Amino acid sequence: EVQLVESGGGLVQAGGSLRLSCAASGFTFDDYAIGWFRQAPGKEREGVSCISSSDGSTYYADSVKGRFTISSDNAKNTVYLQMNSLNPEDTGFYYCYADGNWGRGTQVTVSS
Repeated sequence: EVQLVESGGGLVQAGGSLRLSCAASGFTFDDYAIGWFRQAPGKEREGVSCISSSDGSTYYADSVKGRFTISSDNAKNTVYLQMNSLNPEDTGFYYCYADGNWGRGTQVTVSS
């Protein structure tokens, strides 16, 4: 059974940082890209960042480029999202996605 478990969300002031983690199990980690999505209240879910566990290639949405960094630890089957210079527009529920499966998400709230 595929499981994706997010952690690391919380409340932070604008300009602050958080690091999200996505612990994966139930599939061959190296075979898939792992993505982070977010959904703000009243808005559609949007892609934030993605990483290929096999070759380390990455993707970032324009809105987070230069502020967020995605990385993976294949030994731990975990993907991280380091989020710096957070602003209130980054507020939302952050979800991990891989191989057609979603985690339950973790809440990120950035106060102004």
